[in-house]
Formats: sequence, C-alpha cells, structure tokens
Amino acid sequence: MRTRLTDPVYRHRMLQLAVDALLVAAAYTLAYVLRFDNGIPQRYQDLLVDTIAFVVVGKVAIFAAFGLYQKWWRYVGLRDLESILRAVVVASLALVGVLYVWSPTDHDLPRSIAVMDLLLTAALVGGARLVVRSALERPPRGSVLPKGQEVLIVGAGEAGQLVCREMQRAPELRETPIGFVDDDPRKRAMRVLGLKVLGTTDDLELLLDEIEPDEVIIAIPSAPGVVREKVVRACRDRDIPVRTLPGVFELISGSVDLIRQVREVQVEDILGREPVTVGIREAGAWLHDRTVLVTGAGGSIGSELCRQIARVGPRLLVMIDHAEDNLFEIERELISERHFTGCESILADCKEPGRMREVMQRFRPDVVFHAAAYKHVSLTEDNPLEALRNNAIGTRVVATASAEVGARRFVLVSTDKAVNPATALGASKAMAEWIVEAWGHRYPETLFCCVRFGNVLGSSGSVVPLFRRQIEQGGPVTITHPDMERYFMTVPEAVQLIIRAGNLATGGEVFVLEMGEQVRIVDLARNMIRLSGQQEGRDISIEIIGPRPGEKLREELFNDDERPVPTAADKILKAERPELEPEWVEAAFERIERLVEQGDETFLAQHLSELAKSARASIARDLKALAR
Repeated sequence: MRTRLTDPVYRHRMLQLAVDALLVAAAYTLAYVLRFDNGIPQRYQDLLVDTIAFVVVGKVAIFAAFGLYQKWWRYVGLRDLESILRAVVVASLALVGVLYVWSPTDHDLPRSIAVMDLLLTAALVGGARLVVRSALERPPRGSVLPKGQEVLIVGAGEAGQLVCREMQRAPELRETPIGFVDDDPRKRAMRVLGLKVLGTTDDLELLLDEIEPDEVIIAIPSAPGVVREKVVRACRDRDIPVRTLPGVFELISGSVDLIRQVREVQVEDILGREPVTVGIREAGAWLHDRTVLVTGAGGSIGSELCRQIARVGPRLLVMIDHAEDNLFEIERELISERHFTGCESILADCKEPGRMREVMQRFRPDVVFHAAAYKHVSLTEDNPLEALRNNAIGTRVVATASAEVGARRFVLVSTDKAVNPATALGASKAMAEWIVEAWGHRYPETLFCCVRFGNVLGSSGSVVPLFRRQIEQGGPVTITHPDMERYFMTVPEAVQLIIRAGNLATGGEVFVLEMGEQVRIVDLARNMIRLSGQQEGRDISIEIIGPRPGEKLREELFNDDERPVPTAADKILKAERPELEPEWVEAAFERIERLVEQGDETFLAQHLSELAKSARASIARDLKALAR
C-alpha cells in the first residue's frame, strides 16, 4: 500500500517547498546585505537571525495557500507567474505587518529591506521556475537525433507558438521549425521563440521558393477559408506538403496534445467562409439534466447531435434509429470513447405510430430532436412514396407521440430543399414543416419549431463524399451544371446552431441558419482535386452531366411568402410567414396518406411538387383538385 512518503506527487511537492524555502531565506538575507554597504550592523544581524525562520515558514505557508505547489514547474506560464507575484506580495505585506506589530528585538524592520525582500523573493521564486522550464524544454546536449524536416509555420500567434514550442521540446518528432509567416504587420521581422517572422501570406510564394521548407503547417485555428486556400495553392504548386491545425470545434472536443492534432487540410478548411462559433456548453445549457430523445441518431446530423448533447450532461439521452449498424456505432463511440453512459439505444421505425407511442411513453422525453429523414435527391425522386412516408408522415407520427406524452420541446431538422420545392424530397420536407407549424397550435403545451439549413459537408446527402470517391477512383468528377451553387456548413456548426435555435422556440417557428455565401460546386470540385495532390485536366477530369429533374442552380433559404426576421441568437433568423390552419394541414395529410397507401406513385409524383409550391391561399383548392 502506497504511503504518503512514497507518493511521488507528495515527494515532488515537498521538493518544491524545500527549494522555495531556500530561495525565500536567500532573498531575505540578500536584502540585508544590499541594504548596508559597509556590513550589517549588529542590531540588524540580530533581527535577521531572530526573524528569518519565521519569515521562511510564513511565506512558504502563504505560497501553499495560493496553490503554488499544485503545479509542475516545467509547465509554468504567464498566468502562473501572475499567481506567484500575487502570492509574494501578499506574503511580504502580511509578514511586514506582523513584524511591525511584534518584533523580537528593539528595532523595527527597515522599509527599504522590506521592499528589497519583496522584489528579490519575486525574482528568485519566479525565476527558478522559468529556469527549470527552459532547461527541460531544451534538447539534450549532444543529441544524435537527425535534424528532421524543416517546417514553416503559418501563424505566429498562440497556436503557432504552441506548435513551435512542442517541436523544439520534443526532438523525437523529427520536425524542426525554421520560421513563421504572419499577416500582422507588427510582427514583421520580429523574433518569436527565437525564430524570425519572415513575411505575410502575400509573400508566401517567394518565401517557399527561397527557403524551400519540407513542410508547411497552418497554425491558425480560426483562419478564414480564403487564407487557407491561398496557402494550400502555393504549397501544392511546389509539391510541398501542407497540414493544418483543426478548427475551433475539433480543438474543443480533442485532446490537449496540439502537435498531434495537426492534420491534412480538408475541403471545409478552404470554403472561403467564416466558421460559426457557438459554445456548446452555453448554447446547450438548457438541455442539462433533461431527458433528450434524438431520432435518426445514427445519421450524420443525428450522431453529431448525440455527441454534443452528451457534453452538456443530460439526465438521459435516448437514441432512435432504424439502421442497426449506425446506431451501434454511435452508442459505442459515446460509451467507449467519450465515457458517456447515460444513453439508451432504441431500434425503431419513426413511421410506426404504435412503436413511437411505446418509446415515448417509456422515456417521456423533455426534448425531442427529429433528425430522421431520407435526404438523397435522386433516390427520393425515384421513390416519392417512401420519401413522403418517411419524411412527412413520419414527422407527424413522431410529433404527435411527443406531444401526447407532454414533451416540452420538439425540434425538426429541416432543409433548404423545402423552400419552393421542385423535387419529392423538397415537397416531403415542406410538408414536415407544415405539420410542425400546425401542431404548434394544436398542442400548445409543447413548443414546436423547425430549423432549416443548406448542405452539410460530409453528411450522407452531401456531394463531398461522392467527389472524394470519384477522385480516389481516378475520376471523372461529375457535376450537373457549371454554374451550380450551394450553401455549405460543417456538421458541428449546423448542430450547435440547431441546439441553440431549439431554445428560442415559442411555438410553430421556422428558424433558418445563416449559411454565408453560396459556393460554386465546380470550385468545390477543383479544390478537392487540388487537395488530393492531383491536377485538374492532367490527372482528374471534371465532367458536366446536366441537371437532374427539379434541380435548382441556386438554393434558397426562404419561400416567396416568407420574410427573414433577426432573433436573439447570432446567425439564426426566423422565417415570418402567413399561418397555416391546423385543420387544413390535417386534411392535407389525410389525402396524401391515402395516396401513399394506394401506392399511386405516378399520380403522386405528378402533383406532389405543385402542391407544396402552391400559394397558401390556394392550397385547399389544389388539394380538392388533387383528390379528384
């Protein structure tokens, strides 16, 4: 059994305390020596001898109260030095006060000695820690490790300095930093950690030709896509490998070993749009200690919802999915990798009313995020009955079951395809929005809302996985139209805004995420080809195959009868629009459900998009015509 004396942590703290005691004694003695040029008078020698033990014990006790012995000296930083200075000032003032009130001799402590003691103590105690850190970070003398690859670091800020310091401290990484590039004009020609800031990103091409580094690392987690794209283009043209620090979301959820988080540049890094940053602990605080249910939990959006909800400490996270493998993967990730055990995995189909009522009555969730949906345009266009059954009717089933058990909030994950829909997918999601709006009036105890946004990079319905597979197979990369444009957002960004929007609901709203500017699909394809280390035309070709039926050249986030209204949350708008009558929505769903049950796919496909696009004032008339 380990005793206190054999505990290495205890021994380490005792060693720190002993060193500080010696430094405090040295500072106190040196203050007397410096005060008197011709030797210390006898009366002050007596004062020094009589008080030194009291000063050492008192100061070290105050240092311990300030927590100075709970930190390793090799990791001391600026904040630690601030704590040391506060502790030294408090200790010096406290002991001076005590000595003025009680003195073992007839002579008081001279103020000049008190001031010098304070300064010397701060210098010795703080300096000792910096010396230890410097000595431990310096590579061992006579090291025979090879020099390694020369690395140029883009970004001389805190992240760049962390990367540089890690390389300098760990020569076994075989990477040697040779300089910085930074766009801050104040840093030009300055030295950071002994390395020169060689220029800005505008100078990068000349610098690469001049110094010929083996690798470039982008060490700016918040760098806009245009900056990353500029660096990537310059490096790819010269066959210089380029890596990047992950973005803000990855850093928040990753480990603290920064240098090992450096990864290859990905397409989301160079989109040319500013990332949306929302603190999940603040945005998701309303989910703490709640029972939260997520449908489609194994999908790209649903699984990220589960990850981020798990971080805010729900009482219980209920994950529903119809796909066994996907549900198993997210359950294993949460339990094994993220050590979150407060989850239940339920295999269920959202289209089955009986099964949904059973699940809802069993768990009685406070909040429901409905992310289950079919999202592939081509597949849903070929199977419109299933698109309606899953996306529209399934939403009504889950929404109704949620309201019946008294859920406080219901959040539908929608899509920009629901705006002026021209496909079966868009029409089915538009109808899902209708049911949420109508149920907000029918069940006022539950706050219903929709969150609508555009394409999500890396999701199962995104073009990015398709392009990546085509590039791996040697091409061609297929694009439907050279002028095609789409909104893009990363999965973590979208999910954090979904969670934030859910807390804004007052009943029946449609929230729309600001997606920035649309990105040309052909530019996205070219960037992905370039990131793969290949060249368009020489290695990979781009082929225009023509638009699919109902496909738009540009996506829209608002219907013609909707007006964007700001909300209290940044990057989230509300679509203000005429209200739907709940009775009309129920009648519409009854008619559509009959058509689905009859399996009249041809007739349904002919009229579905027209129904969703109809002006709200004339929808009832169109439904009567459809029924005939």
